[in-house]
Amino acid sequence: MFNKVILIGNLTRDVELRYLPSGQALAKCGIATNRRYKDASGAQKDETMFIDFTVWGRSAEVANQYLHKGSRVLLEGRLTLEQWTDQNGQKRSRHSITVENLKMLDRKGENEAPVQGGYGEPAPSSQPSQPAYTAPQKQQPSQELPSIDIDEDDIPF
Repeated sequence: MFNKVILIGNLTRDVELRYLPSGQALAKCGIATNRRYKDASGAQKDETMFIDFTVWGRSAEVANQYLHKGSRVLLEGRLTLEQWTDQNGQKRSRHSITVENLKMLDRKGENEAPVQGGYGEPAPSSQPSQPAYTAPQKQQPSQELPSIDIDEDDIPF
């Protein structure tokens, strides 16, 4: 069977971090995702989904340190069914995401998050920033490309 979920969205609340008696970190939070579509009449509609998720280990600690309500993230994980009994004795359940990979998508200065922190690791602060991509310049018509004299027998294919 295959159980894989990939979501991009914004956190609906601050990350809640706690530690199990074994010492393992556990973070819980929620994400909101949007889908825009046209209904039968052709009008634009927005559908928002709210999904809870759980992050484990070092990724949970990093999420707690760098993420907060409104942070944009990419979550990759699996769908799980949580079941419990509430205070009134009612059996309850809900689907949530168990995160295997987490990537922070906010840019520096936006929502006070680091530039990159792919898959649960913070961005190294000593790494030099990459220059912005610039498209290659088009060849000016006045500049001629040199001609190369190649015999077809010299081409290996």
